[in-house]
Amino acid sequence: MALDRRTDVKPAPKPAPRGGASVHEVRWRDRLDAALDHHRASARDAALRMARQWLTSLMTVLVVAVALSLPATLYVVLDNVRALAGQVEGQAQVSLFLKMDVDERAQRALATRIGQRDDVVKVDVVTREQALAEFRAQSGFGEVLESIEGNPLPGVLVVQPASVAVAEQVREALAKEPQVDIAQLDSGWLQKLAAMLAIGERLAQALGAAFALAVLLVVVNTIRLAIESRREEILVVKLVGATDAFVRRPFLYTGLWFGLAGGLAAAVLVALLVAWVGGPVQALVTLYGSAFVLAGLGIGGSLALVALGALLGLAGAWLAVGRHLRDVEPA
Repeated sequence: MALDRRTDVKPAPKPAPRGGASVHEVRWRDRLDAALDHHRASARDAALRMARQWLTSLMTVLVVAVALSLPATLYVVLDNVRALAGQVEGQAQVSLFLKMDVDERAQRALATRIGQRDDVVKVDVVTREQALAEFRAQSGFGEVLESIEGNPLPGVLVVQPASVAVAEQVREALAKEPQVDIAQLDSGWLQKLAAMLAIGERLAQALGAAFALAVLLVVVNTIRLAIESRREEILVVKLVGATDAFVRRPFLYTGLWFGLAGGLAAAVLVALLVAWVGGPVQALVTLYGSAFVLAGLGIGGSLALVALGALLGLAGAWLAVGRHLRDVEPA
């Protein structure tokens, strides 16, 4: 009777649903978790290996930092010079020395007509009497002027163009006025400065490309040495069926850490350099009555430099692994 009840027999398991949807979901999640675990382990292992070889790692990071900081410093210099030029751009002036027979009324009428131009910001009138008084006060030749009959100085119109770019055009146009004797551009040096800034930008771009290539070569050589030092380990994991992606991952993180640390060190170097020269520069511009303040990379620029270092490190590691990992194959 007790045997007929079959109390010792377990109920049959329920059949799995057709299609295997739940099995596929579990396998996909397992693969994702395994991949994330290996990424974390690879990143941690790469950082620990760099810490164990701290002196070699430090030298590599410093090389990357210097290579990144040099073009970054040049960009900072160009940005500050451009900002300083922007502050004095409004000082671009065209001085119109009028003919001696132009009286004050005609001078002011001409100033009103010139001030209506779209490429002119304002016009200051300096009459013959004002010019004489200013020259007598500033030149120190007051006694000589007393011996001269009449006023030898002409009236002047000081014209401020809308920008340095149109200053020469304004001068050429106003020089054709019949009442103007001489039209002189007082800020031609700003145009020369703009041309020099354009050359500096090209130079910074060329240096940036050259030093970026140098960072790539440094990381490629470092990863190549790491691959050679772990050749036996790579052969073993490949023999047990490890994929190229599995083997490549720790070296990619090594390049990423080198680039990231180098970019961070480069940002610190640029900040220290700006702080070091900031005091003398501030003292110099104060002597000229300017409110200019030396600017560094800023938060955005520093983050961009760190990101660039990380990208170059990762790219260098990818190139090195793709080239040298093919040479390490089980016999």
